[in-house]
Amino acid sequence: MPDRFTRRNFLESVATSVAVTGLATADETGPIPTRVLGKTGAKVTIVALGCGNRLQRYGEEGAIQAIHTALDQGIGYLDTAFGYGRGASETWVGKVMKTRRKQVFLATKIEPRNGDEAARILEQSLKRLQTDQIDLIHVHGLSTEDDLAQIEAEGGVLQALYKLRDQKVCRFIGITSHSDPVVLKTALERHDFDCTQMALNAAMQGFMSGTGGNMAPNPNLKTSFQNVALPVAVQKNLGSLGMKVMGQDNLLQPGPAKVDPAMLFRYTLSLPVATVVLGMPTHDFIRQNATWARAFKPLSESQMKEFSRQTAERHKASIDRIFAAHVDA
Repeated sequence: MPDRFTRRNFLESVATSVAVTGLATADETGPIPTRVLGKTGAKVTIVALGCGNRLQRYGEEGAIQAIHTALDQGIGYLDTAFGYGRGASETWVGKVMKTRRKQVFLATKIEPRNGDEAARILEQSLKRLQTDQIDLIHVHGLSTEDDLAQIEAEGGVLQALYKLRDQKVCRFIGITSHSDPVVLKTALERHDFDCTQMALNAAMQGFMSGTGGNMAPNPNLKTSFQNVALPVAVQKNLGSLGMKVMGQDNLLQPGPAKVDPAMLFRYTLSLPVATVVLGMPTHDFIRQNATWARAFKPLSESQMKEFSRQTAERHKASIDRIFAAHVDA
């Protein structure tokens, strides 16, 4: 991070919070720690349930039960999107929100770049989610410079989200990206977002900026969301959310290069983020992530550097290739 003083203060504040509240234990009955979501002022649990393709593997009945399990474990942030099964995930989340809405910071995401189309879909998202207000709506999956131009165009989705925020349909708006940190940096610098969600893992995922939809993996280990886009989010006090913590499980493949998932979890949570969004395909995964969150202690700066060096040298190039074509659905 460019601002070492900011990063050091962040780690010190996290360590102090953990020590004072006694959350550095793996007590399965204790609360999950919370952090402030940047300038929003909202407090969110440091681990969030991603309701994308891993939730869809359960099927409807199983997904609903998995969401209940996550809430029972103290996970208080749900991350869904219209694009997760074209509304199926939102529908399943809504069946839980019908009775447990007050326990949840609820985020969804919208894919269309046309503002009218996005507004129509989000009107139905409210019904699917069975709520009168969504806490956070993201523009989903920013990719290239051309994509950003569509998002910010007259009549585009960004204008629609500003309007929905003004109307209190949502409390906050944000933007997500797992493909190009340079384009995300530009978007964060230009526009009035409250939050942002980006790929943050020890493999230093990221690309060089491309044009016309063309991007190529970048061998430079310093080109990553952590080093390019996250500092802007910190400077603007945006609510920052980490995703792709396990590299869509590609960092966990069997063999000598497999990375310790507990360390990957600790690494991203040691960055200046409010929470990490994780897909959890089994109830054991849900309970394990909740346990890790309760026991969390930040890595030191030297530990982070060494762990990231080892992980990035082995995996950055392959992770970049994988995410060049990855669609978050």
